[in-house]
Amino acid sequence: MISRMLQSWNARQAGLLLAITLATSIVSADDQRASTVGMPARIDQIVLPGSELEVLPIEGSQAPVVMRIVEAFPHGDSYRYDIVYDAREPGKFDLKTLLKRKDGSSTDDVPSIMVEVSPVLPPGQVQPNELTAVSSPFLGGYRLALWVGGIVWVLGLLAIVFVGRKRKAAVGTDSSKPRSLSDRLRPLVEAGIDGKLDHAKQAELERMLLAYWRRKLKLNDLTAADAIVKLREHEDAGPLLRQLEIWLHSPHKQEDVDVAKLLSPYQNLPADALETT
Repeated sequence: MISRMLQSWNARQAGLLLAITLATSIVSADDQRASTVGMPARIDQIVLPGSELEVLPIEGSQAPVVMRIVEAFPHGDSYRYDIVYDAREPGKFDLKTLLKRKDGSSTDDVPSIMVEVSPVLPPGQVQPNELTAVSSPFLGGYRLALWVGGIVWVLGLLAIVFVGRKRKAAVGTDSSKPRSLSDRLRPLVEAGIDGKLDHAKQAELERMLLAYWRRKLKLNDLTAADAIVKLREHEDAGPLLRQLEIWLHSPHKQEDVDVAKLLSPYQNLPADALETT
């Protein structure tokens, strides 16, 4: 009887110790549980109980959150994960709902992974002024309208003639070299190295490179969220995205990124390699 009681007590103590270990591991993970719309965030070294997990397939193109498991490592009877998520709209989300087990078993024992995403207006965006109705000026009679129309027609003809000549002269004399994508990126990169790159400029740098890859891989017809998923799976664009995420969104890991090596493939790109910035 005493032996059975000791065995039962030891089993309960072992279970309690395992639960405390898992809870401590989850709390001590390097979490980024707060982000803004369109800005990827990371949750590193989070330990989740049970067999290995994977991300559910995305259904449609209107998913509010896109998540990716960067790495997964065995951790006793559990697994330790590095996760990146990116939200398209503000709110609170449970990343657990985006996961499933590879062996098809239940995920009821997986704890909630709550994140909060805040809305951010683009820099410089202002509310437009309300339009006010005003009365049209009185031009006079039919004869005045004819005079005004004739003057406008003559001025338009002269403008076409002289502007056309100026454009031809400009085409014949302009020998300046178009700016390459590297020229556009260099001020942003130098500011980032000096620690003077604000969030707006960081977003501009990331947007330029993502736009280049979307055009190169012919992903412009996809939504932003679907295009990002495709880019992260590409053998060339995927490493670029991971390096950008570390450099722009993980300041404590910036020393792991060689900025010069990261940008070297874009030094000799022509100016039309990026249609819009």
